[in-house]
Amino acid sequence: MTSDREVTMTRVFDAPREEVFRMTIDPTLVPEWWGPSTLTTMVDTMDVRVGGKWRYVQHDAEGTEHAFHGAYLEVDPPGRLVYTFEYEGMPGDVMVETAVFEEVDGKTMMTVTDLFPSKEARDASLAAGMEAGARESMDRFARLLAARPR
Repeated sequence: MTSDREVTMTRVFDAPREEVFRMTIDPTLVPEWWGPSTLTTMVDTMDVRVGGKWRYVQHDAEGTEHAFHGAYLEVDPPGRLVYTFEYEGMPGDVMVETAVFEEVDGKTMMTVTDLFPSKEARDASLAAGMEAGARESMDRFARLLAARPR
């Protein structure tokens, strides 16, 4: 936690930043790494441009639906992506997520900072398992990246 409204996560991936950036915005790959593996993710909308919208829908084994959506605020490949993020089960708690992709010795350091509308919204996300979910997503992302032909 970098402030009472922010959470910052950093991960280094063994791939060029162009490839890492591309995987984050490829609607055919997002379902393979986004969210917990116990859920099935579907990309409903993904228009990666400033002002474009995104929406992902997840289903658990019982068929319960969890949907998330937002809008792209900045798209600067392969260095930066900024978008809003809202869980439809908690409408009104819109955070702004900033992903920065930096080349480091042939690898990519991805730093993601989530800015929440309030400390309470940040704390609720953390209590709901945000950290474990983000960690699992990044682990799945790394495995998918490693399995891709170069």
